[in-house]
Amino acid sequence: MEAVATGLIAVLGTLLGSSVTYLFQRRAALRAERFTRGERLREERIDAYCAYGGALANYRRGQLDQWFARHEGRGGEEAQELRRETQRLRTAAMEAMFRAELLTDAADLEDLARKALKEIDRIPTARSREELKGARDVSRSAIYAFVAASRRHVPGLGGVPPRGVS
Repeated sequence: MEAVATGLIAVLGTLLGSSVTYLFQRRAALRAERFTRGERLREERIDAYCAYGGALANYRRGQLDQWFARHEGRGGEEAQELRRETQRLRTAAMEAMFRAELLTDAADLEDLARKALKEIDRIPTARSREELKGARDVSRSAIYAFVAASRRHVPGLGGVPPRGVS
């Protein structure tokens, strides 16, 4: 009878040990998967926010080039080429903005992204160098505001601790 009880206890102990091991391994696997997913999202956000900031800077430069060409009396083929380049740069900025918006869940960041694009869109409306200086300053500040705000939405960069760290 003791041999049967010992065998039964051994079998139950093995089953209990296997079950507990399975639960711990499953929990560890889920935690690792969650961490990997979070880290991938973090890296994609960094890439998207940097790409958008760079696209905004390029579009701003294109708008400024086009403004100077128009106000310095350069026309013809050069003006057409600058206009096409500015349109291409705006399209690239919008694509980068869409990617950044897809990766964020922060309405304030989306607002800053759109505001920066709108401020750059206003550069051609400047009628004088003084107005242009104001538009340049506002557009530069809008780009910097977007980049600074994006830091707060990337874990581990600023304001948000990395996942798993309190």
